[in-house]
Amino acid sequence: MNTSYGSLVVKIIIALLLGLVILVFGLVGSIFVSLFGGALFYGALMLALTGVAILFTFFYLFIPPWHRRKLHISLMAAVLLMGLASAGYEIRLAYHNSIPVVSDQEVDMEQYRPFMDHGNLAELEEPSTLKLTSDLPRMDGATALYPLYAAFAQEVYPNRNYPLYDSEVSLTQTPEAYKRLIKGEVDIIFVAPPSEGQKSMARRNGRELKLTPIGREAFVFFVNGENPVEGLTTEQIRGIYSGEITRWNQVGGGDKAIRAFQRPEDSGSQTMLERIMDGRKLTDPPRENRVSGMGGIIKQTADYRNYKNALGFSFLFYATEMVRDGDIRLLSIDGVMPERTTIANGEYPLATEFYAVTAGSDNPNIDPLIEWILSPQGQELVELTGYTPLNP
Repeated sequence: MNTSYGSLVVKIIIALLLGLVILVFGLVGSIFVSLFGGALFYGALMLALTGVAILFTFFYLFIPPWHRRKLHISLMAAVLLMGLASAGYEIRLAYHNSIPVVSDQEVDMEQYRPFMDHGNLAELEEPSTLKLTSDLPRMDGATALYPLYAAFAQEVYPNRNYPLYDSEVSLTQTPEAYKRLIKGEVDIIFVAPPSEGQKSMARRNGRELKLTPIGREAFVFFVNGENPVEGLTTEQIRGIYSGEITRWNQVGGGDKAIRAFQRPEDSGSQTMLERIMDGRKLTDPPRENRVSGMGGIIKQTADYRNYKNALGFSFLFYATEMVRDGDIRLLSIDGVMPERTTIANGEYPLATEFYAVTAGSDNPNIDPLIEWILSPQGQELVELTGYTPLNP
């Protein structure tokens, strides 16, 4: 009896120790997945594998030897199921990744840097009436507007190297550009109007945002080229993005759920969508679940993927000139297509101004630069780049 009891105690101790070791390895594996930004699926799979290994260890130690064959079969079945699940996940992921993306990250912005002899920036035929050699205003802004303010710099600034992320002509995108402006790290940004959060940030930091309109642009919605829907009304857009309209057949399309993508909070296009909603609450967008550091979960707003049931939005110049994705089709809004003429004459209902925004910098060349941007030469560059000038 004592020998049997002692043997049981030893087995329990061994089982606990082995279980602890397996658990530690499982947690280390989960952390490894986390640190390398793995998908949520593999974090869960790692935990499931750890649980199976611990159960197998306990059963192996405590069941009679003649039952272990069944245990081995059960283990192989569990491993096979996990392998099939992984294969299914990878196949689904490969299909997902094969679908075209419309994302800021898909455009090589290096091709728009000033003074790079690539021919992608608009140029004036006559020399600029403004030339700056010192106290260069530090610029930043939205991805879609970088080709425009890079063209301004190419006409006005000295001919030298301006790296994308650390120069007087930087590109950090709208949310970060507003933060940098408010912190005084840049002097002027070229963006859509600020969100309520960005206005609040400015107030908290004792900054007053001054918005100077410098051109006009269309806020556009687009679908997969095979989607039969050719247009939406403003009210239908509000219904879709508030969750009241969920299927394409409610707006004249096929019987598929609407996959309505959104952009990250405080981005220029997301702020524009919020303005269109006119106070109605946005429904949750499609998201990508990723594992973050130390086992946490980050739910990121998914980039637009051109599923046949997808609906996305952007600004006209970005969607047509920078992405050039022939598989998406722009929608008319309230019966009007987004075009240069309908933006200029005010027919397109979602036309909006974009701005040069300042926040009290003492750089002496900010006002001369803005005056030049509003001059015939600056407005010509607005038009040559692909936007609509204030007075076409």
